[in-house]
Amino acid sequence: MAEEAPVRAESGQQGELFPDSSLPDELVGYRGPAACQIAGITYRQLDYWARTGLVAPTIRMAHGSGSQRLYSFKDILVLKVVKRLLDTGVSLQNIRVAVDHLRRRGVQDLAKITLFSDGTTVYECTSPEEVVDLLQGGQGVFGIAVSGAMREISGTIHEFPAERADGMEIAPMTEDELTRRRRERATG
Repeated sequence: MAEEAPVRAESGQQGELFPDSSLPDELVGYRGPAACQIAGITYRQLDYWARTGLVAPTIRMAHGSGSQRLYSFKDILVLKVVKRLLDTGVSLQNIRVAVDHLRRRGVQDLAKITLFSDGTTVYECTSPEEVVDLLQGGQGVFGIAVSGAMREISGTIHEFPAERADGMEIAPMTEDELTRRRRERATG
């Protein structure tokens, strides 16, 4: 399969977060404790949300004692968004509706979404015009740029152990300049 050239952002649109082969592998996942740390939630929240179906792991569910759930990049992103919505006072019922909408989208589509809420309803905006329309209507009180949460996760996720659902070995990540500088600063 030939590699496709990255799609350029049109005027007024946000560029893609994963413009090339750096798109997270759908078979690579993170166990519950790592997903909690990356998303900034407690294990109790993670367990409850998985058991109630709010955010269940898409790579591997736990089946019996000793088995481990495996959360994908997208799952962790949704966990982080759910946490932010809860922190702002949105009801779990409304969060479930928002999560259903997020689940239907691909990772690249999620980078183009900003969620707004008035504390009761969650609104999804995909263009600057929709944001302006929402704000002019006297609606949204706060917003969550999903792309911002994606960047946060992308910056920290490589610090946590990952595993492949198919049991194959994960190729080592090449160290980028920022990671190298952080490592050098930390070691003196």
